[in-house]
Amino acid sequence: MTTAPAAATTPAAPAASNTDTTALGRARLADNFNTFLSLLTTQLKNQDPLSPLDSNQFTQQLVQMTGVEQQLASNDLLKQLVANTGTGISTAVSLIGKDVRAASDSTTLSGGQAKWTYKLDAAATDAKIEVLDANGKVVHAEAPTDNKIGDHPFAWDGKDMTGNQLPDGGTYSLRVTAVDAAGKAVTATPYVLGRVTGVEQIDGSTFITINGAKVAWEKVTSISEPDPTQTVTSPTTTTA
Repeated sequence: MTTAPAAATTPAAPAASNTDTTALGRARLADNFNTFLSLLTTQLKNQDPLSPLDSNQFTQQLVQMTGVEQQLASNDLLKQLVANTGTGISTAVSLIGKDVRAASDSTTLSGGQAKWTYKLDAAATDAKIEVLDANGKVVHAEAPTDNKIGDHPFAWDGKDMTGNQLPDGGTYSLRVTAVDAAGKAVTATPYVLGRVTGVEQIDGSTFITINGAKVAWEKVTSISEPDPTQTVTSPTTTTA
């Protein structure tokens, strides 16, 4: 008895994801916009001089073209907003009350003191530490003696170059320059350590407040539970 071979089964195509569908739709919209612009340009170049394009019709076409362009821009803005809302501020809010370490050179003078930690990627033979105010003016400078590879804590007493105590509340940044024995620059990365007391969005980007200074939340490199022996009096705020 002859048995007919079983018909080949074609696997079903996987369903398109929301991301693929959105990307495909945007690509089609962009193609339509480019095609529309090309047709309009060709129409203007080849119009009959004795019977030019009606101004009202031309205005309507320009309005249509502008609408397509605005739709493309709106899609980009909406995509960015969804991304920031979904993975930005909602994630950053969970950091409130936690002690974090973040790659940032800025902190706020509080209690007559400002603290940083900087990391040297290699051992240095010469290094210089500078503290700058919000205007970029150097208010303190010194040469550290410990320049081995790794982390180095640094605390500034809030006094300027003339020995005057600067008021609390100002934002200051740390700049570290270092070179090795061959005179080659050594990368120095500043960090701030502190408790997160606030979260907010600025121009679509999410920032957390550490020691009174705003830091992009994605700059956080480590998170730990707060030390019960330390307290933070800064108010906690969340602003979208």
